[in-house]
Amino acid sequence: MGKGEGENRTSITEFILLGFGNVPELQIILFLVFLVIYIVTVAGNILIAVLVVADQHLHTPMYFFLGNLSYLEICYSSTILPRMLASLLTGDRTISVGGCIVQLYLFGSLVGAECCLLAMMSYDRYLAICKPLHYSTIMKGSFCLQLSAGSWLLASMASALLVCLVSQLIFCGPNEIDHFFCDFTPMIKLSCNDTNLVTLLSFILCSTDVLFPFLLTVTSYISIIITILGIPSTTSRKKAFSTCSSHLMVVTIFYGTLIIVYMLPDVAALRDLNKGLSVFYTVLTPLANPLIYSLRNREVKEAMKKVIQTIRHSQKFRWID
Repeated sequence: MGKGEGENRTSITEFILLGFGNVPELQIILFLVFLVIYIVTVAGNILIAVLVVADQHLHTPMYFFLGNLSYLEICYSSTILPRMLASLLTGDRTISVGGCIVQLYLFGSLVGAECCLLAMMSYDRYLAICKPLHYSTIMKGSFCLQLSAGSWLLASMASALLVCLVSQLIFCGPNEIDHFFCDFTPMIKLSCNDTNLVTLLSFILCSTDVLFPFLLTVTSYISIIITILGIPSTTSRKKAFSTCSSHLMVVTIFYGTLIIVYMLPDVAALRDLNKGLSVFYTVLTPLANPLIYSLRNREVKEAMKKVIQTIRHSQKFRWID
């Protein structure tokens, strides 16, 4: 539809996020499930971030990026879950156009930043395993800080550029988004403007903000696997792989579901499957990160044990006093 024709129609002021409204009998159960997930996600990621800051043994580049990732996952979950929980509890699925655009901006920024952080963590593991003699020279504190700040800044700028164009569009109905958050594709379909430019920009930004970090991550792990397979000692191979296994699991879950969701054809028969898979990378991935790193990472488990012992000792002395 042309722009002139779209301007003759009444623009809508709010969207309806259909979410999981097609199963009204499960609303309370879904609310309780997602509430528990949100609480555990926030608590787990706060714990990881606090451990990284408090424990001197975790003051390394890998855990610096892990602390950044934990903070990002808290923001990521808080961008989507509180709004979803309110909708499940009250039944009010409306969201203003402005609120939807803000959520789209935050979601886009955080996805881009996560892709960059995961790439940096894989590059860190690549240097540690494949180029150990150069590791301390390259991965200095100032360089890690620049990489982290650059990832946040790049993702924020890319998302702001896209949202700037989206905010110029006129949405004239229907106003129903068949999703549980304001994602780009279902939202852009409701515009009565020509969306070719904004769609092209989205493709370009995704290529730079998502595809390039993904390729860097894949390349790093191919080199890591080749190097590990070349280690003659079985014990040394297991030790080398253990340093990156947690991160590899996180990368696989995140990119695996992300690729499936956005590669699926956009047909009505697959929309429920799309929503279900979207839950994995928007809700379950932030939950999985602290669980994976706390259960599979020796340094994090030791830091947690120290915290628990400190708490027990303080309680014991308080009881004696």
